[in-house]
Amino acid sequence: MKVVLLRVGIDTGSGGIHGPIFDDSTFEFVPIPDYSGIDSRKYGNTKDKSHGRMLADYFPLARRNDMANQSIHFDPEFDSFTYGDPTSPKARLRALMKGDLLVFYSGLEGWNSPRAPALYIIGYLEVATAGRARELGEETVRGQYSLNFHVRHPNVLKKDWNDLVLVRGSQKGSRLLETAIRISTTSHDRDGKPLKILSPEMREVFGDFGGKLSIQRSPPRWVNERFIHSAAEFVRSLN
Repeated sequence: MKVVLLRVGIDTGSGGIHGPIFDDSTFEFVPIPDYSGIDSRKYGNTKDKSHGRMLADYFPLARRNDMANQSIHFDPEFDSFTYGDPTSPKARLRALMKGDLLVFYSGLEGWNSPRAPALYIIGYLEVATAGRARELGEETVRGQYSLNFHVRHPNVLKKDWNDLVLVRGSQKGSRLLETAIRISTTSHDRDGKPLKILSPEMREVFGDFGGKLSIQRSPPRWVNERFIHSAAEFVRSLN
């Protein structure tokens, strides 16, 4: 089997904030903006999953009104458990097979608390199907991936069709976690700037990705075969 880690959700480079994490380690998944404006779901009309706030409330007060009118790019979505992406760094995800694990992590920061920004596992898909849209076929794509951002908007699907990679998780084996699991620590890059890397504790679980420890803004990180068992066991133990 295969296990791959993938960063998702709003961050300082796309949206300008980290998602919120609370004192009890519960969190909210805040997706990135949809700059095309095609989606009717906006930060100001969409509630979070568990804490009773509009997603716009997690932005600084000075930006809140503007972001309330900003469309959202919901991907991954945790209702039917799908993920889609047409870009080349994600193309290899088409090779995922039934039973593989696509593990999502996000940048989170303490909400009304001093918890510093860090990277946390927030959910995962136990793969049911995966492939390029054009290989899966229109019937499968529209039937099994209808809630995915790239499929629910016909113009987006038409534009992305040839390159769009879609992954669907099983309902029973996929989940958005209740509490986030920290996986990063802080190091520094060659210029001395802070850099988030996989923590020593998590290297015991996932390995070191061939020495590529940076997970700050990285392409998918594929777990080495030697760590597949420990990684899968760890991920499936999360709730």
